[in-house]
Amino acid sequence: MAPRHIADLTQLRALKMEIESKPSDELSRFLDSGIYELPNSNAVFIDPVRILNRSYTRFRVSPSSYYSRFFESKHSAQEPNLSSNPKKRKRKPKKQTHSLNEKEQAADKRHQEVRPLLLKAHESLLVSADFPAIMSKIRSDFCSSTELSGGDEEHSFVELGRVWQAPLYDITLDFKFSRLKSETDNGENGINERRVLPVFNNLVVNDTPEEVEAEFLNRRYVLPSMSRFYMSDLGQIRNIIPGGALVALWVTNREKLRTVIEKELFPAWGVRYVSTIYWLKVKGDGSLISDLDLFHHRPYECLLLGYCQGKEMDSNCPSVFRSIKDEHIIISIPGGYSRKPPIGELLLDHVPGVKPARCIELFAREMLGGWVSWGNEPLHFQDSRYFETDGYTELEALPIILIVFTLARLHPDSRFYNLAHPKKLEKFV
Repeated sequence: MAPRHIADLTQLRALKMEIESKPSDELSRFLDSGIYELPNSNAVFIDPVRILNRSYTRFRVSPSSYYSRFFESKHSAQEPNLSSNPKKRKRKPKKQTHSLNEKEQAADKRHQEVRPLLLKAHESLLVSADFPAIMSKIRSDFCSSTELSGGDEEHSFVELGRVWQAPLYDITLDFKFSRLKSETDNGENGINERRVLPVFNNLVVNDTPEEVEAEFLNRRYVLPSMSRFYMSDLGQIRNIIPGGALVALWVTNREKLRTVIEKELFPAWGVRYVSTIYWLKVKGDGSLISDLDLFHHRPYECLLLGYCQGKEMDSNCPSVFRSIKDEHIIISIPGGYSRKPPIGELLLDHVPGVKPARCIELFAREMLGGWVSWGNEPLHFQDSRYFETDGYTELEALPIILIVFTLARLHPDSRFYNLAHPKKLEKFV
């Protein structure tokens, strides 16, 4: 009996290990989508790299380049630790706290109102049963990816767009239709079509289900599937927002900027404010990137949402959409400086009109599948140095049905606007 008893215990332990190693349904959905809904909370945790990579098949956004600020480099152990220097600098005495002025008091009042919600959302992340597996997977992806190479200095599209030669600059798109090749094709002859297009003040479109490599001034860029960009000045933003559009505007915690948006910008655009979404930033271990109450460096940013007033486009079509939850919270590990997370998918259910929605991001610094990226540097994070190909299994592209619009038709049909980096907003009022 003893050997049989031992065998039964071994089988039970093996079964237990199999059950524990099997990911939960929520974790499996996260691994596929990059979005994890936290239980009993009005919050979600997202992995921007996973979301972005759903628009790519032959390339992928490098986790090592995206999360370089909040994960240690693979070579960090070899680098000298400056903090271990025995001759430590003396800390300067802390400045005495000053009394808050009127605008600072208003900002602090907003912070105190949302503070309990942020703490609850952060706690929900830390106590989630899948939290260790999620962070372990993100860290594993980071460690197994290719580190960002130094290389040549990237192009400054802002400066290039100002020079007199700007109208003469072209970008070359190399299209590869791998799914249309014949059986006799060995895969080496991948480029089926090459298009040369003006890079500034022109709608550049990739209407294929795969990403496209592009070349501009001897640098390579990767354009995601079903994407397009228009690189230009944005002096006439208010003229391209149609009635019924959902407008999502990133804003920092500066009260002066918040007041300009609520009192001047939204009214000038005819936008009715409806809700605020908070982006809570965490490190690789789940802790906040800074103290929640650090006045001038809060670990969160705000996304103001509003609907453009006026008669909706496609009024003859039923407009079915969900109302927006107030004070929704998105948690993620930040990417590079001033790089916003790809939150468009979380808002699509709130966009009125026909589906799929036509979406545009203004002040864009990277491109998204199914979106128009409009700004003076939408190719910034599309540089090939931010991508990798080795060890990546090709995935099926998302089944998105989109219409390729000319610039003239972009105005009446676009419904969803995600505005990042609202610098010098007064010129758009």
